Amino acid sequence: MDEVIIIPENEKTMEYSRRLQNVTVLGAAGKMGSGILLLSALEMADQMLKPENTGKIYVLHAVDLAPAGLSGLLKYLKIQVQKSAEKKVVMLRKIYAGRAGLIENSDIIDAYVDDVMSIVRLSGRTEPAYDSTLIFEAVNENMALKTKLFRQINENNPNQPWFFTNTSSIPISELDEAAALEGRILGFHFYNPPAVQKLVELITIPHNSTDITAFAKTFAVNLRKILVPSNDIAGFIGNGHFMRDALYGIQQAHELSKKMPLVQAVYTINRVTQDFLMRPMGIFQLIDYVGLDVVQFILRVMTSHLPKETLHSELLDELILKGIPGGQFSDGSQKDGFMKYEKGKIVAMIDPETVAYLPLSEIRQQADDIAGELPGNALPWKTLIKSADKDNYLSNYFTLLSMEQTLGARLACDYARNSKSIGLKLIADGVAANKDDVNTVLLTGFFHAYGPINDYI
Repeated sequence: MDEVIIIPENEKTMEYSRRLQNVTVLGAAGKMGSGILLLSALEMADQMLKPENTGKIYVLHAVDLAPAGLSGLLKYLKIQVQKSAEKKVVMLRKIYAGRAGLIENSDIIDAYVDDVMSIVRLSGRTEPAYDSTLIFEAVNENMALKTKLFRQINENNPNQPWFFTNTSSIPISELDEAAALEGRILGFHFYNPPAVQKLVELITIPHNSTDITAFAKTFAVNLRKILVPSNDIAGFIGNGHFMRDALYGIQQAHELSKKMPLVQAVYTINRVTQDFLMRPMGIFQLIDYVGLDVVQFILRVMTSHLPKETLHSELLDELILKGIPGGQFSDGSQKDGFMKYEKGKIVAMIDPETVAYLPLSEIRQQADDIAGELPGNALPWKTLIKSADKDNYLSNYFTLLSMEQTLGARLACDYARNSKSIGLKLIADGVAANKDDVNTVLLTGFFHAYGPINDYI
């Protein structure tokens, strides 16, 4: 019988900290990359400040091949690190107890900010990653680009680095094979924005070692993230549900456009999915938030790997061709998509045929009259998520909703049933292990007040 070697916990801790001594974030200037950079910088600094790591050098390379985007990155980091320090100043007092001259909270906060910022190095080239032992990748959702970067770094890096990709749709096994990484890659899918969102999807492959998966789990725990495992199937759990949910919404709008103008149909489905289903935003607003072009790209990736399904929208294609990409500006403000936004609020809806935005005042009243009123016991999403007896409320709400005869109620019930079917399909197809994982992703990653797989309807 082979001898079982048990690694002591202190050695595991040392290995964890050693792996974090030289880290690179690819795509660091983007919204996802900057958030991952911030979280990595905080965790690395916390490791560096432990007594056992005194004198060890920690370096975090912020790499972006569009170097102009790096210009405001240090300012962003400094502001966010200061906010983090202010929240944990009591803990920092203990850490800095032996450092002379740090008396006031402001002194301690400044010292921590300086320590965190001292770790970060900006670069518009990939060469700094050649020394790293851990690479976080948050570049465009483009397999050719990701593979090129992985190969280039791997061939020039003697440290056998681990690659944590933030891909939201591309199978990890294909990236592993294409870049010849021999299992030194896994999916560590943060949700947007990474510094705020609690969810991370962990996608492993059979070639992963126990060390890389153990590190990923420890890193997630230290970042106070909720880690949900997903099997390595294109789209994973989050986009596996969202993409199909979005396509169903677009399909419903097309069906509804037989009875009303398409612009009114889009408004109605958006209202139904937000107000009647009590979600944080309607499905078309969510598509805008993610970006029409990003949704289109993810659908193409999923279609190429799931040939038995038709995952495509001509409406998305048409709007993108007409210069309507959606998404967000670098400051986080919303670009126009299906809807036009002013100071974060929806003020108009697009007419897909003319590509002109029609004011809500010209759409809302007639469309609302056709859809009908909300059930009397409907709650705003913000109120529902704070409800102490949410389960009983939702059971009663959907019972009443299914008895309503209005168009809005019927559409909402159909949508809820289809959303549940999508969730169950993810389990049946082996993407998710169980309903709790599906529901956790939608509850945590999409801020839904209830999971799609439920007994309410």
